[in-house]
Amino acid sequence: MNPEAMMKIENLILRRGGVTVLDIPELHVQRERILAIIGPNGAGKSTLLLTMAGLLKPDHGKIYYQGNPVDSRASRSDMRRRISVVFQEPLLLNTSVYKNVALGLKFRHLTGSEIEKSVDESLEYFGITSLAKRSAKTLSGGEAKRVSLARAFALKPELIMMDEAFSSLDPPTREGLMEDLRHILQETKITAVMALHDREETLRLAQDVTVMAAGKIIQSGTTSQIFNQPDSEFVANFVGTETILEGMVESCTDGNMIVSVQGKEIEAIGDCSVGQKVYCCLRPENVTLSSKAQEQISARNIFEAKVSKIIRQGFFNKLVLDCGFPLVAYITITSCEDLGITQGVTVVASFKATSVHVIHREK
Repeated sequence: MNPEAMMKIENLILRRGGVTVLDIPELHVQRERILAIIGPNGAGKSTLLLTMAGLLKPDHGKIYYQGNPVDSRASRSDMRRRISVVFQEPLLLNTSVYKNVALGLKFRHLTGSEIEKSVDESLEYFGITSLAKRSAKTLSGGEAKRVSLARAFALKPELIMMDEAFSSLDPPTREGLMEDLRHILQETKITAVMALHDREETLRLAQDVTVMAAGKIIQSGTTSQIFNQPDSEFVANFVGTETILEGMVESCTDGNMIVSVQGKEIEAIGDCSVGQKVYCCLRPENVTLSSKAQEQISARNIFEAKVSKIIRQGFFNKLVLDCGFPLVAYITITSCEDLGITQGVTVVASFKATSVHVIHREK
């Protein structure tokens, strides 16, 4: 077992009504890191989280916690005492915030002073000390989320599992809670597993990512690997690789490739056989735009492009370009105005060969 892994799953199968809903050959949760489990609705993220937490019993396979198999009622109970689970809904009791946060500690029969110390510390962590005497039923959605997280952290778990911790929150509330949680996890060094569906949340919080679909793991790796080096077209699409182009390798010399895409040549880094069918993947933030060709451009891929569509996205514009092949780029609204970019104009799009991620296509 990986010595850095706090939890490991091997050959896990979970069935419901005779249908296999989880089929996980292997999964590691690295100590003192944040793992995000992402995937489309119905991928099995919440089911996997509950199984890892010992709340669902698999039909087959093994779960190891801190190097020991979780294969009996006693070992499952021991693991559950050392972890905390935060559900999508806060599930607060109709009593004060203080009593809600203290609930798990009372179940563990801590002394009054121990409970008070842990509750006060956890309330302070999440900035809700002033809410201690408030009734839980009077809380806003964001306040209720903070209380449920404070209750989980008050137990001082070795591992915390969170199911869609930021769902149904307005943007400012979500932003504040996400930033506070990131700081708390960094400070406490608690290992965390989060089921998420939002790319921004994943990029902000996670160091490791597992992508799921239909109850299976499609790809696991560091956040950088998943977002910049997806293994498949499915993963590339899911993590926001806006440009995915079908092409064929024309030449490959010393790791430099020329890929033919719709009659155009794209230079990329990699080692593929000539004639190999590939996908060229390019993230929109790696495309640079200018109003005309500049000698200073260091990128190897430079194309004239017509602006087919401009889509406002927050403080950025998403530009859909026609270079002879479709290309998507992000640009700030200010830069768009400064360059005089409007729909129908011609611009110069450029990107480095190192920004092109190449995936072998299935025959």
